Amino acid sequence: MSTRRHLLAAGAAALAASAPRGASAQSWPARPIRLIVAFAPGGFTDIAARLLAERLGAALGQPVTVDNRAGAAGIIGTEAAARSAADGHTLLMGTISTQAMNVGLYRTLPYDPVADFAPVSGVATSPNLLVAHPSKGINDVAALIARARAEPGVLTYGSGGNGTSSHLAGELFKSLARVDLLHVPFRSTAPAATALVAGQVDVMFDTLPSALPHAREGRLRALGVTSTERLPSLPEIPAVAETVPRFEMGVWTGLFVPTGTPAPVMERLNAATQEALPHLAPRFAELGLQPFAAGPAELAAHLRREIGKWTEVIRAARITAD
Repeated sequence: MSTRRHLLAAGAAALAASAPRGASAQSWPARPIRLIVAFAPGGFTDIAARLLAERLGAALGQPVTVDNRAGAAGIIGTEAAARSAADGHTLLMGTISTQAMNVGLYRTLPYDPVADFAPVSGVATSPNLLVAHPSKGINDVAALIARARAEPGVLTYGSGGNGTSSHLAGELFKSLARVDLLHVPFRSTAPAATALVAGQVDVMFDTLPSALPHAREGRLRALGVTSTERLPSLPEIPAVAETVPRFEMGVWTGLFVPTGTPAPVMERLNAATQEALPHLAPRFAELGLQPFAAGPAELAAHLRREIGKWTEVIRAARITAD
């Protein structure tokens, strides 16, 4: 073999050896993409996922289909995502519940939110909304506290299940307001909200996208947002913290993929998501959401902080879900 041919062969081998892992991602996506939402349709995570999926599908050239896998405080859907092939065709809309709170709530989880997933991008964040059924005649947070203290354990609050953000918001409220409310857990937040509208439970800390339409139509009464201050988009609704100091509770969701997903795929997903968020911002604002434009490193740091914060809160309150 000539020297020239030796050099060409050596060069080809060097290029092959130096090619980045997952370089085959150049052909990704090769088929429709599944975006797992570990909760029932209609809630905060589902709404954000569907808005994002439409944009991602257009940007990536393949349909992005939302797959609702509800149950067990998001564990069923999250485990399904963790066990999926790390090829970029299965994504997870991870949440404050599935990626952070569940760590402190369950002695054992069938997935590790840090080891089994790679963060891609933040998507949306939002405070919850404390709402009451109009038949109860509770018009504000002070009235709720007064009624709860006069009738301990009589008023009920619904949640999306033991250990979910709506449950922990209720427990935090009970502790800080020094009241006794009866917890009524449901399979997810959507059926809990349906039960509240039907008058089967009295109050609930629901997500803004789910609760706002009912409040605007008079089916529910908005008592307060769970941010520390009133939202600029909803100045007429007070913050719960105006009556119950130090009360704060927010929810967030972000895009995750199974660990081992090729870096080029993750980079393209992050770029497409970051590009989509400014376009989604007006629609998010209508629903009481805010874009959460965290990149992979920022989302990873946020996740570590959230796990530490909520594990401490859960253990201090002795809350368990199993």
